[in-house]
Amino acid sequence: MCSLENTLQKELSDLAEQGLTRTLRVLNTPCSPRIRMGRQKYLAFASNDYLGLATHPDLTRALAEGASAWGCGSGAAHLLNGHLRPHAMLEEALATFTGFARCLTFSSGYLANLAVTPTLITRRADEIFADRLNHASLIDAVRLSRARQHRYPHGDLATLARLLSASQAKTKMILTDAVFSMDGDIAPLADLFELAERFDAWLVVDDAHGFGVLGERGAGSLSHCGLPPHARIVLMATLGKAAGIGGAFVAASETVIEYLINRARSFIFTTAQPPALATAALASLRLIAESAERRAHLHDLIRQLRTSLCELPWPLLASETPIQSLLTGDNQTTLRLSESLKKRGIWVPAIRPPTVPPGMARLRISLSAAHTEKEVARLIEALQEIAGEIG
Repeated sequence: MCSLENTLQKELSDLAEQGLTRTLRVLNTPCSPRIRMGRQKYLAFASNDYLGLATHPDLTRALAEGASAWGCGSGAAHLLNGHLRPHAMLEEALATFTGFARCLTFSSGYLANLAVTPTLITRRADEIFADRLNHASLIDAVRLSRARQHRYPHGDLATLARLLSASQAKTKMILTDAVFSMDGDIAPLADLFELAERFDAWLVVDDAHGFGVLGERGAGSLSHCGLPPHARIVLMATLGKAAGIGGAFVAASETVIEYLINRARSFIFTTAQPPALATAALASLRLIAESAERRAHLHDLIRQLRTSLCELPWPLLASETPIQSLLTGDNQTTLRLSESLKKRGIWVPAIRPPTVPPGMARLRISLSAAHTEKEVARLIEALQEIAGEIG
């Protein structure tokens, strides 16, 4: 082993000692609450398939028909030769669905976030005001912008207002998750918009975990918070979670989208997603709009879980979304809980730093409309048993 590999191996050993090693697990079943890893079957609470659409027959049919009609790949970046009719149709449908003037599709939410911030914020003298618990893709987008960054304490509007008031920057941006991916709470979007208006700032919202789940007809967190589209709001949402497909989109004003088309590097220099995914996403939008019963069932499961786990030694973080995090704090305790559940045939991932801050390790329980009340009750019973054994 060469000296370079020795250095990496030492770092991997250090991660193992801290309980921070990550392992790829291969599923031998489609995305579902009922999975198989190796020969073992598990009841899983780990997927972001919040509406249970990933294996919906309408979507698999639309995907197959899209591949038959449009082939497997787009063949090029959007601006070269890769922007096919399904992409255009999806963008038009997303604009109508979200209420924004125009949309632009991307192959992933990470790429979409890397497009927005470094494109709208281009000078070192510009300033970005970012929630401390923002997703990694938003953090990396800020780094690419090279602008001055202020990370305000999570949800702390008073501190954010003071920072904005003190800013002399010509261009300012408030950057936030809508639903925070590890805590599950919802950003105070209406209040953030009021600050953006008061201090003439962009409001960029990552709604990866709210789109399809929250709001009127599943339109997302802006709708949930009673905030209509506006020229200073830029919305990003993914299609690989509640929508059950893959990819992402940015919704904004006509001017912003045209500017991204001409200046956003992660749009210009990336091959367009397969057109068949766009045809499936069109079918998904229809299902999302028609999924009131799925959303109602999902919120019933959330209430069931929160009501039954309130007396555990580990608190559930405040959340009205499918992301329900059981805070343990300690890496090894979290791993022990996850392993104890796994021995009972239940899979809930252990979330540790750097995904969450040090001392904030937790089990991230992810609920789906595809779960049943009996399956959630099984998880509740298992956690209560484990708490009794440890306690």
